[in-house]
Amino acid sequence: MRFLVFFTTVFGIWLLFHLYIGWRLWSLPLFISTSGHRVLVVALAVGYVSYPLGRILFNHGVPKIGTVVEYGGAVWMGFLILLISALGLVDLVTVFGLVLKPWVVGLRTAAVGLAVILAVVAWVGGQTRPRTVDLDVELSTLPSEADGLVIVQLSDLHLGNLIGARRLRSVIEQIDGLRPDVVVITGDLVDSDGGAVEKLVPLLRKLTAPRGVYAVLGNHEYYAGAERSRQLMRDAGFAVLDNAAIEVASGLWVAGVADHGGGRQTGEKVADLDAALTDVPPGAAVVLLQHTPGNEDAAAAAGIGLMLNGHTHGAQIWPAHFLVRRVFPHMAGVRQVGSMTQVVCRGAGRWGPPMRLFAPSEIYRIKLLSTAVAP
Repeated sequence: MRFLVFFTTVFGIWLLFHLYIGWRLWSLPLFISTSGHRVLVVALAVGYVSYPLGRILFNHGVPKIGTVVEYGGAVWMGFLILLISALGLVDLVTVFGLVLKPWVVGLRTAAVGLAVILAVVAWVGGQTRPRTVDLDVELSTLPSEADGLVIVQLSDLHLGNLIGARRLRSVIEQIDGLRPDVVVITGDLVDSDGGAVEKLVPLLRKLTAPRGVYAVLGNHEYYAGAERSRQLMRDAGFAVLDNAAIEVASGLWVAGVADHGGGRQTGEKVADLDAALTDVPPGAAVVLLQHTPGNEDAAAAAGIGLMLNGHTHGAQIWPAHFLVRRVFPHMAGVRQVGSMTQVVCRGAGRWGPPMRLFAPSEIYRIKLLSTAVAP
């Protein structure tokens, strides 16, 4: 029932988006003729169904055609976001065409051109290799023998039928070059098709670190099947932390909680920080892996020194930032919550549109320090 309500809402909003675009393009010179109107209606109808149709085709025996259709639908999705934003800005300036009437058609035409340009820039951004963000984090309880230990955070790669071996191989090579002691995966390694990712397990086994690779499930692992996702991660040699913790160095623990949203939506396990910390001795240094940002105050109060999140993608395509910030005020980057450092990684992949605009993909390289960093 939750999924039914969710998908009904999503497709209803998606329909409204297309109706709005049709309304605004209807009177533009390119579409003003009868044949132009027909082309517009057909194009909008194809755009509306392409992404879900691609998923259906992929999962029902025609994966190659499904992938092509889904990719086209994903590109359309990103372009539509930018088109709505540009045309919406024109409506705001012209009060929905009630003022500046001689300029309205020209402004709307310019908005379409701007959306096309931004879509190209965003597509290029979506193909760019993740940037490496270097960060030093001081943990007051970190034992001196763990001083200088390097953690590499990988998040939101979204492996599946649209992101596969090529991107994964590049990311693994990039992480190897960072010489991590520990690699952590903060969810959404799997997109929504476990079968496509299971084929990548031999390649995933090449993602290694001297002190181990640790992962938590994100909401998309739940959509792909939580147990199936857990098993493919284990098959790759990763330790999956479901409300559990592991000591990775003397006095340094990595804890992980289940994704609350994904667990709640699927009736699976949800986040339980107390359970995750059950085996952690008092005074130990703890790094917490949690896919979706949230409950930061509780984590800080529990003595967590470093909290690593993903999920937000940094909004992925501007100007979605304005909406995402309403849900996640700390949308990306580093901040302090009391004595705890929180990192929200934009992720190394993308979801939906193969695009990123003003939200570059990234991988964090975090050095833990037991003493103050010299200025």
